[in-house]
Amino acid sequence: MKPRIYIPGDSGALALGAEKVAKAIAAELAERGIEAKIVRNGSRGAYFLEPMVEVETESGRVAYGPVKSSDVKSLIDSGLLTGGSHRLSLGDPEAIPFIARQTRLTFARCGIIDPLSLEAYEHHGGLAGLRKAVAMTPADVVAQVTESGLRGRGGAGFPTGIKWKTVLDTNADRKYIVCNADEGDSGTFADRMIMEGDPFVLIEGMTIAGIATGATKGFIYIRSEYPHAVAVMRKAVEIARKAGVLGIHVLGSPNTFDMEVRVGAGAYVCGEETALLDSLEGKRGMVRAKPPLPAHKGLFGKPTVINNVISLASVPIIMDKGAAHYKDFGMGRSRGTIPLQIAGNIRYGGLFETAFGLTLGEIIDDIGGGSATGRPVKAVQVGGPLGAYFPRDLFDTPFDYEAFAAKDGLIGHAGIVVFDDSADMLKMARFAMEFCAVESCGKCTPCRIGSTRGVETLDRLSAGIEPQKQVALITDLCNTMKFGSLCALGGFTPYPVMSALTHFPEDFKPAPVAEAAE
Repeated sequence: MKPRIYIPGDSGALALGAEKVAKAIAAELAERGIEAKIVRNGSRGAYFLEPMVEVETESGRVAYGPVKSSDVKSLIDSGLLTGGSHRLSLGDPEAIPFIARQTRLTFARCGIIDPLSLEAYEHHGGLAGLRKAVAMTPADVVAQVTESGLRGRGGAGFPTGIKWKTVLDTNADRKYIVCNADEGDSGTFADRMIMEGDPFVLIEGMTIAGIATGATKGFIYIRSEYPHAVAVMRKAVEIARKAGVLGIHVLGSPNTFDMEVRVGAGAYVCGEETALLDSLEGKRGMVRAKPPLPAHKGLFGKPTVINNVISLASVPIIMDKGAAHYKDFGMGRSRGTIPLQIAGNIRYGGLFETAFGLTLGEIIDDIGGGSATGRPVKAVQVGGPLGAYFPRDLFDTPFDYEAFAAKDGLIGHAGIVVFDDSADMLKMARFAMEFCAVESCGKCTPCRIGSTRGVETLDRLSAGIEPQKQVALITDLCNTMKFGSLCALGGFTPYPVMSALTHFPEDFKPAPVAEAAE
């Protein structure tokens, strides 16, 4: 049997030089006349060790990293193909502390298998959930997902089972499943990792959703900035269709479900479910008023389930292991696991899947290792560009939907961006308003006009023009945007602005004017 070398081919690893490493290894093996199979897997998510090369040996996998193309000759000289010792040796990848401490349910196969091998997917437990689902009634499938406590991982945290039941109970001649893969939050990459590293789990989850609700067609809406995810998902859909996982008779059952990949143009507002539907229909992405809810009247006016990638990718393990197994993880009303995406000024950045309940301090200091610069951590933004900035005083907050809401924060898509003490929080607040102004669809006045006025007000505050008046004005403006905006873009922009103002007031005071020299 040929030795197998695993080199990640996902976007994160490619950005860190994985393609150069793969080419260097292939060239070196060819030059030496050594036969080996190179598998382009997904990343395990420990991006501070990427590109991480793994080799299959008789005693299991051995990892090396971070590998540069200039390291390849010495790696092969040291016995790479048999797991030989080298200065880049990491040993068993499952024993690397960052990976060993995780609870991997949704990401169990990510970084381990060939993403486009349906055989490898099945060998590692794939399709077990779908096989159980096709033998159940739709109502029983919905009941199991409801009982698991799964909530939307896209940000709102709405119970998935309730959304599915609404669509199931709505009569229509056609229903749809829409996967929101428009991952646009800063510091987030979980959706991309799943699509590029384990695409069949998303296909399986969407198919189960179709069976549960009576939907026969699915759409995966991916932003154009994710060309690798688009390519992998399209190939995976074709493979699944040829294998009978998708089509008229799903796995030989009476159920029909098929899907296709659609590419969005990259508007942030299209991450909002109704704007996404408009975009899917070929219109300009603009937020719709509710009601009607998409579950009653969604895509092309038909009942539609809209779920985030991670929500749908979590369904197969719930169906396979049971609701009680999944519900056993987490705290309060936040059940199961959450893929934390640790980014920004952090020593150990990457994806860390764990049960809800770790404190923010444990995530930043213990798992993340503090700031990459070695300076004190000043602020952490959780939940993307619309998330609140938390100071160290709030690091005892457990990672839980309700706990964050109680501190005027939000978990969102679980992106965590870290800033050290060199960050200027007034500039960060201004960025939030500017971001909203640029990305607003323009449909509602509080968002369209409020964000522009917010930038102007913060600029006057920065210039020291009547600071007390500007603080009062920005506070009033945020209140109007929070309660008057049609969707979360305008409604959540006040979170970063007001949290920065509340927790870091010293950054909003005008700099003292230097006395003129005599």
